[in-house]
Amino acid sequence: MAGFGWKLHGDGKHLQPGEVVRPGERLTWGRTIGLGAQHVVSMIGACFVAPVLMGLDPSLALMASGVATVLFLVMTRGRIPSYLGSSLSFVGVSAVIAGQGGDAGTLTGAMLVVGACLAGCGLAIHVLGARVIHAVLPPTVTGAVVMLIGFNLAPVTASAYWPQDQWTALATMLFTGLALVVLRGFWSRIAIFLGLVFGYALSWVLDRTAGKIHSVDGSGKLTDHWRIDFSGVAQADWIGVPTFHAPNFSASAILVALPVLVALVAENAGHVKAVGEMTGDPLDDKMGMAIVADGTATVLSTAVGGPATTTYAENIGVMAATRVYSTAAYTAAAAFAVLFGLCPKFGAVVAAIPGGVLGGITVILYGMIGLLGAQIWVRNKVDFTVPLNLIPAAAGIVIAIGGVTLKFTEHFELSGIALGTLVVLTGYHSLRWLSRATAAPRQGALLDGGTTDYDGGTGTSG
Repeated sequence: MAGFGWKLHGDGKHLQPGEVVRPGERLTWGRTIGLGAQHVVSMIGACFVAPVLMGLDPSLALMASGVATVLFLVMTRGRIPSYLGSSLSFVGVSAVIAGQGGDAGTLTGAMLVVGACLAGCGLAIHVLGARVIHAVLPPTVTGAVVMLIGFNLAPVTASAYWPQDQWTALATMLFTGLALVVLRGFWSRIAIFLGLVFGYALSWVLDRTAGKIHSVDGSGKLTDHWRIDFSGVAQADWIGVPTFHAPNFSASAILVALPVLVALVAENAGHVKAVGEMTGDPLDDKMGMAIVADGTATVLSTAVGGPATTTYAENIGVMAATRVYSTAAYTAAAAFAVLFGLCPKFGAVVAAIPGGVLGGITVILYGMIGLLGAQIWVRNKVDFTVPLNLIPAAAGIVIAIGGVTLKFTEHFELSGIALGTLVVLTGYHSLRWLSRATAAPRQGALLDGGTTDYDGGTGTSG
């Protein structure tokens, strides 16, 4: 596809089981807009949470995400269906910068520099070719990074969303799973959105029949509260302009933020790999430009006071569920995001989605994201009977999922995705170099092949 000349997929209405809508195609505009709305709903929570945790304006973050997404689609010529939302990678960095006495301007200045460095890395990859990524990030590493990014989100569901209303979360999860499996045609494509509508309606009914629920609220405080809080909707204006501010630059803040660059390159490469696996379109030639686009979008967003942007894993889950990869849907989602950013009333309605509902949805979405990493391993036939593949991936994934922290100084530490990514990346290449330097013979399998071996079957190891 050149530019944005989307081709209508079939009649734009009917899809056969297993059929996919490719990036250069679209459904009817009504269905495309509906899918765009689903993408917005899936990313809205994280896109709001990140700036709130970092002390930035969430409305500006939402509007910036829409602009960033359009920029990304234009720079990648519409071949990579992705949404650019607020990056959570800098939440820990923001706390450190705040502890050093920095303000929101100091944080956005540091993120702007990292964004510029990210664009520079992408440009180098674009000029030198994807072989640079293949050399640095082989399937063992990229699969692990995609997996740890997805599963690292699990504690968000377990600690923030699910406890707010466990039974609504369970019902929403079951309904969404049933819709994904049972529904056919267009309805199966919007199963995630239907799950959100179901959970929203169930919460409204329970508020009026069972009264308040005794559980933690969105702030984590145990209290009696309504499942749906419309107070923010009532107070919000219909039209409003986000709060802008200029960045300022501090050498100490920049040094704190720079290590995140490693995780961002790996995260973007893993995202592009995952999308390529899903669409069946090798995207190696666009990998460098995708990283350039993300870095450029981060520079643009932080220049006006918004957060850093990143390709959103939440939307990969939606694509995996719907099998609609149309960039037209992402363009619609970007338009919605800009409108929501300029209309606090609509944003407040979406933000009022009960935590229990998000808990049920994210259990499925985040799991799908993590298992895409496994799909990369399977399709590239990564052999985990080989210790070189097994050890770095195992250690990095556990570190990321468990939130392990490595403290270097009083003001600098790595944890979660950043630390897990570094362990996988450096661990793999260090062990690979050592095994070659010492000419160590291949060891036996560290994991057995399963019960088929014991039963006399022919199952393979690993």
